[in-house]
Amino acid sequence: MSVGIALIAGLGNPGPEYARTRHNAGYWFVDRIASSARLSFRREPKFHGEVCRWSEAAREIWLLKPLTYMNLSGESVAALARFYRIPAEQILVVHDELDLLPGIVRLKLGGGDGGHNGLSDIIEKLGTKDFYRLRVGIGHPGSRELVTPYLLQSGPSADDERLIAESLDQAVRELPRLIDGEFTRVMNHLNRRSRGDSSPDNTATPNV
Repeated sequence: MSVGIALIAGLGNPGPEYARTRHNAGYWFVDRIASSARLSFRREPKFHGEVCRWSEAAREIWLLKPLTYMNLSGESVAALARFYRIPAEQILVVHDELDLLPGIVRLKLGGGDGGHNGLSDIIEKLGTKDFYRLRVGIGHPGSRELVTPYLLQSGPSADDERLIAESLDQAVRELPRLIDGEFTRVMNHLNRRSRGDSSPDNTATPNV
């Protein structure tokens, strides 16, 4: 059996003004896990975030919501990973993905940051790109200039919210396999859904 995930970090921004914004899709995911397991997050200053410990299939998994704001997410992820000696390949970072349509969720290992400042900081603070990412599709607003308000100033439409919720629920159902290290199986299963690349042609995504 492969070594599976021991830390799930959901990325987002703290505060009620950001709670429903698309950039908080990572928070939404770990909140779903905690709610279904009847767990509560507690603030841990040494980890610069809110954490809870989840026991599943005789394994211990840490759930983390960084409170550093998105651009400094790596401070939180690296602090917890170092304290509990969790290697990068046992970390799953859950984040919003402009280049996937709402309703699409993908798992990948490694790669660049794709212009996502949260991922960029995690790569820098961990010193490696080789951690797992769960990419939650939120769609693209259509142009570079609209990206920041799209991410930070408005929530998804009712239809998009439903699609995102369904994709999060689908990913939650894959957690037992992620914990067991069945990464290829999870990737294949998630990829059975139709592909949803929402990047407009020739439209660069700014760092956010």
